[in-house]
Amino acid sequence: MNNLFSAFDTGCITTLASNTSAETLDWNQHPAFSGVSLKHLITAKDTDGKFSAHLVRLEPKAQIGDHVHETQWELHEVAEGSGHLMLNGRRISYEPGVAAILPENTPHMVQAGEDGLEILAKFIPALL
Repeated sequence: MNNLFSAFDTGCITTLASNTSAETLDWNQHPAFSGVSLKHLITAKDTDGKFSAHLVRLEPKAQIGDHVHETQWELHEVAEGSGHLMLNGRRISYEPGVAAILPENTPHMVQAGEDGLEILAKFIPALL
């Protein structure tokens, strides 16, 4: 598949000090939700804790269950697949091109559709 998500998965992370190939970064299983994997492109160590950026891949029908980030705002940019976000009780359809802003301390969950879901997720301040 040749899309934005794939481009970031294999692209380059550039800082003042270095360039890192995203291909060398590991995919990690989510510690709490099965069928969800993460690639941490930019972390707190790169930004003095100001923000972080992550690729999030949900297998078909996988779910990131209801949770909150007490101190982080979150931005989801849907790159591929389909599903939905439940944000403080409001259902938002997810398809490529949708961007959703999730305020700090706001309950939310993400459910992938039949084809799975790929999201670019950013956190301010950094999640990791």
